Amino acid sequence: MKATTTLVLISFLLPLNSEAQFYKDMSVGLNGGIYVYQGDLTPQALGSFKTIQPGFSFFAKKPINHFLAARLHVSIANLKGDDSRYTKPEYRQQRNFYFTSSLKEFSGQLVWNIRGMNYEDKGIQPYIFTGAGVSLIRTRKDYSRMDLTVFGENAAVMNGLAADNAHGSPRALFSVPVGVGAEYPISPRFSVNLETSYRFIFTDYLDGFSQSANPKLKDHYHSTSVGLIYKFGNKDKGIGCPVVNP
Repeated sequence: MKATTTLVLISFLLPLNSEAQFYKDMSVGLNGGIYVYQGDLTPQALGSFKTIQPGFSFFAKKPINHFLAARLHVSIANLKGDDSRYTKPEYRQQRNFYFTSSLKEFSGQLVWNIRGMNYEDKGIQPYIFTGAGVSLIRTRKDYSRMDLTVFGENAAVMNGLAADNAHGSPRALFSVPVGVGAEYPISPRFSVNLETSYRFIFTDYLDGFSQSANPKLKDHYHSTSVGLIYKFGNKDKGIGCPVVNP
């Protein structure tokens, strides 16, 4: 009977101990920031900073060793592009293409702590990361504001619009996030972070326009955010033993 009771207790306690070890040093974070569309509807090489949209993300991160950690990351945001926000070149205000899109991004990432301080709670900790995931989008494009006196007889644009409408906009995109950031512990449990991430998405239809705009260039987007991180547990501090005086 005693042996049976012991086995039952062991089988019950082992999963609890395993779960405790799994959550040890795991952290979760919540970030808020800006999301920037980069594509056909902006002449700026770094993206459409005139149509910045808000967004937020949350993640769970588990260290693998002192340098490397695995991270599950979810972002929810919007993207926007608007030809009319640019006066040069002049044709943009005449073409007047416009789009908005909701965005939900799910990715798995590897995070490299440059200083090898995954188990530390002091000092600035710069990091780089990359991974792979899927971005779910719902694009709404609008070309109703186009000046037909200028573009109405432009066969390339009109034929391009017909091709774009026939193609449609994808609902899911393969994405590769690449980014840099820094984390700064403010207590054994809490840290703040700042990071920027660029997404490669391998399509020219994020904004719904391709053949009617510039089919040679792919669309992308990037974000910059700040946030708060909570760590579930820290490295073992040891158990103090009472001092016995002889």
